[in-house]
Amino acid sequence: MEYIALTGIADSLIEILKKHHLRTLEIRSPQNFVGVLGLSAGENILLTSTSLQDLTDGTQGLIAKVVQKQVSVHSIHSSNDLYIEEREAMSARIQLECRCMARVRNVVSNELGKPVRVDAREISCYEAR
Repeated sequence: MEYIALTGIADSLIEILKKHHLRTLEIRSPQNFVGVLGLSAGENILLTSTSLQDLTDGTQGLIAKVVQKQVSVHSIHSSNDLYIEEREAMSARIQLECRCMARVRNVVSNELGKPVRVDAREISCYEAR
């Protein structure tokens, strides 16, 4: 089945999601943010600790269901006697529910500025590599 993949997710966070089943993540990484923008509640995604550049066939990850999604903008103002600086940063918060473990069969799309898409299949806990 085809999924949007979020890459470079900390192993510790994946383990927490496995144990607690429901967690909220804040996504700030530009590549992962692009992937989250196209998601809706109820869709499944693949989370992996593997970096975007190292994502290949056989990469393991966690399939999770998107329960909620929220996109927000943070404005930051700073100034001194010489200048005023204003910056904005966008982030997305997604609440995820753990489904199962999976292994990537094929990387469908891995282009910069577009969601990372993979074809992955669920794996059983007894399945060895």
